Amino acid sequence: MLSPDAHRGPPEAVPPEGPNEAAELSTAAPSLAPAEVQALVARLYGIDGSVKPLAGERDQNCAVETADGTRYVFKISNASEPVPLVDFQIAALEHIARTSPSQPVPRVVRTLDGQTRDTVVLADGARTSVRMLTYLEGTQIRETPRTAAQRVAMGRTLAELNLALQGFTHPAAAHELLWNVSAAHRLTVQLDSLPEGPRRTLARLFMARFTEHVLPRLASLRAQVIHNDYHLYNVLVAPDDQSRITGIIDFGDMLHAPLVGEVATAAAFHMTGNADPFEGPSQFVGAYQAVLPLTVPEQEIVGDLMATRHLITALISEWRALRYPENRGYIMRHNPAAWEALSQMADLPRHEVRDRLLTPSHQGTSS
Repeated sequence: MLSPDAHRGPPEAVPPEGPNEAAELSTAAPSLAPAEVQALVARLYGIDGSVKPLAGERDQNCAVETADGTRYVFKISNASEPVPLVDFQIAALEHIARTSPSQPVPRVVRTLDGQTRDTVVLADGARTSVRMLTYLEGTQIRETPRTAAQRVAMGRTLAELNLALQGFTHPAAAHELLWNVSAAHRLTVQLDSLPEGPRRTLARLFMARFTEHVLPRLASLRAQVIHNDYHLYNVLVAPDDQSRITGIIDFGDMLHAPLVGEVATAAAFHMTGNADPFEGPSQFVGAYQAVLPLTVPEQEIVGDLMATRHLITALISEWRALRYPENRGYIMRHNPAAWEALSQMADLPRHEVRDRLLTPSHQGTSS
């Protein structure tokens, strides 16, 4: 079992976080052996199944499969993650299940005692939360060819999810998170950790755009609980119909924040795959707006926030990869595309980014 301090890097590498973020990003994920997980699942849930690891950055995630083929996801939280945040994620899924049961999100599986989570003590004495979710069948979109129909389906499904979350509140929803595009200015200190050269210059340009043109406007915009991590790894489609969404997973970055940040964050992941980098995002945003239109003030900055998502992806992944070289492949999976997108937008005026993102000319084309 790894000690939480096993892979901590030099203190000066840490950007300024909230009270819990430094610990969450600097503490290694739990690493229980499959046999340990199997025993835990049997004791807490009465389920006997084989255990396979699933990808995760902060938590340990495992697929549990029973003899009849039923599958679950067993999550062992990072020992530093506050219990209220775990309860927040559970409460959101249960809210969606009650108010919008057609949404393709996991369902919470209760323990034999009827609890939504339990607490276990790790080998180093740290206490952490464990929980079980239903396993959603489907193929990650990243493993399928990109199409306009698929982007339209993704845009509509995210809008429907946001509608389902409207009105949902929780005491832990307003927690601080570095992956919140609306708080990108908190990463300003990280600019100096980049090597001197074009990438540092590029990052400084987009941080200045954010602080000057976006940050002053955010307080006046709509805010609610958002998924905040709706991308090609976290959306599943049917293998035989790759424009039919079958699952939305990983609610670990969820928080209460400006709604436009949700749209921009998701749109940012559609800039690759076409000769015109705005074709995919435009299709996605158009489909989202057909269900849940952005207001005029939100439309003014959605392009800026799309760039901001690429900026924070680049900054956080560069820092995290240095601290956890053994997990570099997973941490850096979005890094090259982020730098490429920033380069593509660097010479464009803000209003042109906005207009190309919101234009209807791409929104019915195929790719």
